[in-house]
Amino acid sequence: MATLDPALCPRFHRAVELIGRRWSGAILRVMQAGASRFAEIKHAVPDISDKMLADRLKELEAEGLVTRVVHATTPVRVEYRLTAKGQSLGPVLDTIGAWARTWVVLEEAGAAERA
Repeated sequence: MATLDPALCPRFHRAVELIGRRWSGAILRVMQAGASRFAEIKHAVPDISDKMLADRLKELEAEGLVTRVVHATTPVRVEYRLTAKGQSLGPVLDTIGAWARTWVVLEEAGAAERA
């Protein structure tokens, strides 16, 4: 059994708060799959508002996980890309996804299983 290092607790807590913040994990997940334009990300993340997506993208950019790239075209085209730091979360997000497929029961699925 691994011994927990209390010195890591603040870093672990900070990391979980960062990717566990509402919508952040989903945004990072769809960006891992290749979505890069605002509209693509919004379409892939159900029920997120424009304002919330813009706020989360700014936060993820401030954390160094996402970079905003502005293409000087007419009209101006903006893309969001994962940085190396953001890309390195891929295995973590994959593991969370695998865990969720095994253990997370959605309300609709739970009702169907109980019927």
